Order: sequence, then C-alpha cells, then structure tokens
Amino acid sequence: MLKKNLRIQIVATFIMIILLSLFLSFGITRLISEREISIDEPFLTIASDIADLLAVAEPDRRNQVLEILSKYNIHGEVLKEGHLLPFSLTEEETSLLFQTDITEPFFLNKKEGPVRFIGVPNIDDSGSSLIVKVDFTYFSEAIQRIILISLILVLIIGSLFILLASNYIIKPVRKLTSAAKEMATGNLSVRLKYKKNDELGELINSFNHMASELQKIDKMRDDFVSNVSHEIQSPITSIRGFTKAIRDGVIPQEQQKEHLDIIYEETLRLSKLSDHLLRLASLDSENHPFNPVEYQLDEQLRRTVLVLEPLWPEKNLDVELDLKPCKVKVDQDLFEQVWQNLITNAIKYSDKNDKIEVKMEIVDKEVRIHVKDNGKGIPEKDLPYVFDRFYMVDKARSHLGGGNGLGLSIVRKIIELHGCQINVKSEEGKGSCFTISIPL
Repeated sequence: MLKKNLRIQIVATFIMIILLSLFLSFGITRLISEREISIDEPFLTIASDIADLLAVAEPDRRNQVLEILSKYNIHGEVLKEGHLLPFSLTEEETSLLFQTDITEPFFLNKKEGPVRFIGVPNIDDSGSSLIVKVDFTYFSEAIQRIILISLILVLIIGSLFILLASNYIIKPVRKLTSAAKEMATGNLSVRLKYKKNDELGELINSFNHMASELQKIDKMRDDFVSNVSHEIQSPITSIRGFTKAIRDGVIPQEQQKEHLDIIYEETLRLSKLSDHLLRLASLDSENHPFNPVEYQLDEQLRRTVLVLEPLWPEKNLDVELDLKPCKVKVDQDLFEQVWQNLITNAIKYSDKNDKIEVKMEIVDKEVRIHVKDNGKGIPEKDLPYVFDRFYMVDKARSHLGGGNGLGLSIVRKIIELHGCQINVKSEEGKGSCFTISIPL
C-alpha cells in the first residue's frame, strides 16, 4: 500500500534528493576547506607573538603565561639545547631550533592539520627556544558539528515543508480519482474545478472534456436505441394490426389487397432500416471493405440519374446535369450510394414541376459536386443536425416516404472515410444544396 501511495513516493523522493545533496555538499565543503583554506600564516604569527610575550616576561612568570595559553589549546615549552624534548618530538625535527642563522618561526612537523608544532629560535639573550603546539581540533570539530546540525535541521524542516506541499499536489489527484470512480458508476455529469493553468490543470481540463464527450456519446446511444426501437416498433405494430384484422375477418375481402400492400410496404421499410443499420455498423467498425479505384466520376453521376429516372415522372421534375470529364480515386460502390441518397432526397423533397440540378466544378485541385433542389428546404435550426442519425426535419413526411433518418448519416460517414467534405446550404421554402468536395 505504501509503495502505491503517490504522496509517500513524492515525499520519499524529495527526502532522498535532499539527503544526497546534503551528503555531497558536506563532503565537498570539507574537502575544499582542507585543501584550500590554509592557516599556516596565522599559526606562525601566533607563535611569533607568544615568543615576543615570553621575551618581555620575567623568567618566573613564563610558566604562568603558558598556562593561560593552554586554556585556548595553545601549549608551549621553553627549552635550551640538550634539554629533554617536549611533545614527543624527535631531535631531527628540532635540530634547526638551535642553529644561529635561523631567526624566524618555522614548522617542526610538515603535516598539515589542526595540530601544528612551531619552533621559534632564540627568544631571549640566553639562547632559549620556544616550541608551540597549536591544537584547533576542538574548534574544527565544533564547526563540523554545527554544520552537521544545520544540515540535519535543513533536512527535517525541508521534509516537513515537502510533506505539506505534497498534500497540495496530491489533493487534486485524489479528487480526479474520486471523480473517475464516480463516472465508473454511470454518473457522467461529474466535473472538476481547478483554476491554475499548470499540468494538473491541463489534466483536469482533459478529464472534464472527456466527461462531456462521454455524456454526449451516452445521450447519442440512448437516442439511437430509442430511435431504433421506435423505427422498428412502428412498422411491426402496423403489420401486426393489419394481419390480425385480416385473420379475424374484420376487413372485407375487397379491401384486403389495399391492406396487404400496406403490410408489404412496412416490410420493405423494415428491410431498408435493417440494411442501413448494418451498413452504418460496418462503416463504424472500420472493417468495411474499402477499395478505391480510379474511374470517371461524370459517368457515374449520369448513370445514377438514369437509374432514378422512374421517380421523376410522378412529380414532372426537370433534372439538369452540368458535368465535366473528371477522374477520381475513391470507392466506386460507396460513392454510388452517396449520389443515390442525395439525388433521391432531392426528388423526395421537391414539389411538382420543380427542377433539380447536379453540377460539377473543379476548383483548387478538387472537384465539387452540387446537388440542388428547389423544394421545401431545411429550417435554419435544423441544419446543424441533418447528418445526425435518425434526425428527420419532417418526421411525418419522412415516414410516409419510407425514410428513417439514416441516409444522410451514411453519406457523411462515407465522405469522412475518404477524407472528403460535405456541406449543406438551405433556406426554408427555397430548397437545399448539398456540396461534396473530393480532392483530385
């Protein structure tokens, strides 16, 4: 559990970094101080001053002076040649003390450190010499203890601040985790508030955006299920009602053919709905066969218009084609369905004696196909939704014409799969114009 706690991981990481930094800083500082900070000159000055002090003091007061100095870890001995050497020094180390040509203080031991032995020759007229032992070990250790205590305090105080800061960092993460668990229960309306524009703010904004999109998808799913249920239930209800009426003899023999025709139309409507649903599911799965080939687009449009020619005479429509020789590389079968859906819709929503135009133009390395009618048009409030699944501007009229609101959804899906674009312009009462743009 501890290893999985992000707060503990953050605190442990910061403490490890601080410990490593303190250890390295202490070691480097000590190394630099030993190498770079030289106290040779102060040692020699101290020894010279002590010699001057002893030179002016009475012989019987010298020991008293040396006792006072010993309180400060400075020990001295006055001796003459041939006397017993103090401080466990050797004759080799003190041999220079009694040479007449040396008058300045010098180090008896060459090793650097807090303990040094300094000789001062000829401190008085009797030829006495002075040996001074300067021991700064206590002060050096005291300074190191102070530094070490300071570093430990920095570690403790820094760890406390890191602990507090980690709570500030972890708090929004905990809220995010709680919100994610809430979403997992089905509550997609949960949102988080975070005012700062840092990485956590970006993460929380992404979470809120994801929640919004999931909520939209969930609503689309509910609407989709509701619409499919309605679209299936409506023809089934009609079929069940009419077949029961015929079976029970409620409908006279001479009227049965009319009702059988209605039943047949409803089965066709069910078949068309299932075909559209299967095609949409196939297109959505990204496993739909996709075979782009190069072919003459203008010929395909002419052929589609001729295939739909039986639908014109009912409304005495005039279909005008303005096409140019043009080759495209797309899935021929899928785009044939695009043209059939668009032209069929144009015929369906046109009034009698209207005109339908299918126009092609090549602009900026792309071909644009316009399918325009002068029919009822689409209200401005409905334009953003015409490509949504099961959305029908005129539901009553669409049902009478066998529509189910999936045709334009299939068209848009096919267009998107090819990386093309579809746009619609419409004005209520003046008709609509669908434009497909295909890169060349």
